[in-house]
Amino acid sequence: MDLFTAMDIGSSGMSAQRTLLNTISMNLANIRTTRTVGGTGPYVRKSVMLESTPLDAPFSKAMQTAQDRQLAGVKVTGLVNDNRPFRMQYEPGHPDANADGYVAYPDINVVEEMANMITAMRSYEASSSSIGTVKSMFNKALEIGR
Repeated sequence: MDLFTAMDIGSSGMSAQRTLLNTISMNLANIRTTRTVGGTGPYVRKSVMLESTPLDAPFSKAMQTAQDRQLAGVKVTGLVNDNRPFRMQYEPGHPDANADGYVAYPDINVVEEMANMITAMRSYEASSSSIGTVKSMFNKALEIGR
């Protein structure tokens, strides 16, 4: 594995974790949204689908060695809606209340979202740290050549 491959792996992880953090932020921002823009009902919690992907830089693909075949990055394959039922809360004066006086809210657990956010932040930091280490190794290799 060369230094650029290590940077590709780290950057793919950072990109995926950034998408995950954006999705978590969107879920937390819409925790009390009872009506979406289209008027279709309450906001539906989203989650991110991640998938490992081979590193297919054109040059590295041609020069791939047996060790490099095991290397993979990560990519976001899409956002999926969560199928949890809505949380019903009795608020008869709310404009979106049904005939019985209940309002449907998205079932978003703040503690769960914060735990997911901390996990994503730690993964982002680990990827960032790996890129910093690769940069340091690259600089040390350049110093040896002087």
